[in-house]
Amino acid sequence: MTVALFIPCYVDQFYPKAGIATLELLEKLGCKVVFPREQTCCGQPLANSGMEQEARPIYDNFVKTFGSYDYIVCPSGSCVYHVKHHYDVIEQTPEALAVREKTYELADFLINVLNVEKLDARFPHRVGIHNSCHGLRGLRLGSGSERVGEAFSHYRYLLSMVRDIELVALERTDECCGFGGTFSVNEPELSTKMGRDRIADHLAHDSEIITSGDMSCLMHMEGLIRREGKPLRVMHVAEILNSNG
Repeated sequence: MTVALFIPCYVDQFYPKAGIATLELLEKLGCKVVFPREQTCCGQPLANSGMEQEARPIYDNFVKTFGSYDYIVCPSGSCVYHVKHHYDVIEQTPEALAVREKTYELADFLINVLNVEKLDARFPHRVGIHNSCHGLRGLRLGSGSERVGEAFSHYRYLLSMVRDIELVALERTDECCGFGGTFSVNEPELSTKMGRDRIADHLAHDSEIITSGDMSCLMHMEGLIRREGKPLRVMHVAEILNSNG
């Protein structure tokens, strides 16, 4: 299969290692990966700021750019959720519907398309998992505490295949970090308090690394970690799944 890699703006600009790890991981698992250079933002920042009509040309460009590929894979639950659930404002042509259907968050793609059951990876560290709101409650990459049913986590399932990793049990596994894109700009005090709460949970359980499928959440917490000198690091889950120790 040919997989088109969609890289979010903030990953491209600030965390390119997460994008590179996603590419290398998919290639290790047998995918032919291409990076369409015509790609731009998915349009989420504009839409979240109340300017979804202004974002429509961006949506159209996304459909045009990625329409010819078997799958579109993105290391961001937030961006994938936006494509799947907010592109309903453009004309629902067969091409638009197909793109919305075949756009996948990385962990979802690994589990439900590639059916990954083992990984050649090693990461000898204590790791705490942060579940982003879009990924958890939007894409159902894990079970939220407000839902009745069997507990599951795509990230925990994949990370458990990594040799020598120690996954940390947290008190609040599905609590928001407070980023929320424009929320952190409009409500900085509340956003900061929420981020500190999440960091404190990881510190209380001796995490060395906080990992997530959304670098936006990790970027928010990393800012607090650096400013306050906390003994933690952040890494996208792709970097750990692609690690050889």
